[in-house]
Amino acid sequence: MEIYGNSRTQDGRTSNEDAFLIGRGAIPYAALCDGSGNAGQAAKRALKILGGLASQASPEEFGVFPTWVNWTRLMDSALLGGSQSTLLAIAIMHDRVVGVCAGDSRLYHLPFGGEIQILTEEASKFRLGSGEVVPFPIHQRINRGDILLLMSDGAWTPLNLPKLRNLWSRSLSLHFSEFPAIILDEAGRSGRADDMTVVALKV
Repeated sequence: MEIYGNSRTQDGRTSNEDAFLIGRGAIPYAALCDGSGNAGQAAKRALKILGGLASQASPEEFGVFPTWVNWTRLMDSALLGGSQSTLLAIAIMHDRVVGVCAGDSRLYHLPFGGEIQILTEEASKFRLGSGEVVPFPIHQRINRGDILLLMSDGAWTPLNLPKLRNLWSRSLSLHFSEFPAIILDEAGRSGRADDMTVVALKV
C-alpha cells in the first residue's frame, strides 16, 4: 500500500483550514478534515483525537463500522460549540476499504481498468462539532492496482470524473507520490478559491 498526501492554501491566505493524517502501520489508514471558517485548528484537533484512538485500536476494531461511529461521535463532541470540520477517514483491510464520512469531503475509487466512482456522494452534510453528525458508512471491495482518493471540497469542486481519470492516465509514468500534486495543480489552474487537499492510496 502506497499513501501520499498534499495540501495547498487558498490564494491570498497563509493558514490552511485543511489537514490530513496518514497511518502506515499494520492497518494502513488515512484521514482528511476540512475546517469551516477560520478553523485550521478544528481540523488538526479532530485528527489528533483520531490518531490517538487509532493508535490504541486492534486490527479487528478498524474493520467494523461501530468503531468508526464511536470515533466520529467522540470527535463531534470534542468540537461542539466551536469551529466545525468535515471528516473523511478510511482503513485498508486486506481486500476492502472501510471508514466513515461526515460533511462534503469526497472519497473516489479508481478501480484498476474500471470506471471511477464517488463512494461518499450520499454522506450527510453535518460536520464534526454540529452535534448532529450522522456517520456515513464506507465499505468497498478493492483489488490490486486500485486507487483511492480523499479530497476536500476545494480540490474536488473544480474537477469532474473524466478529468480525474485523465489526470491518472497522465501520471502513470511518474512516481505515485506525485499524483496528489498533479491533481492540485489542475484543480488550482484557474486559482485556488479554497484550501485544497488530496490524499492518494494505491493498493
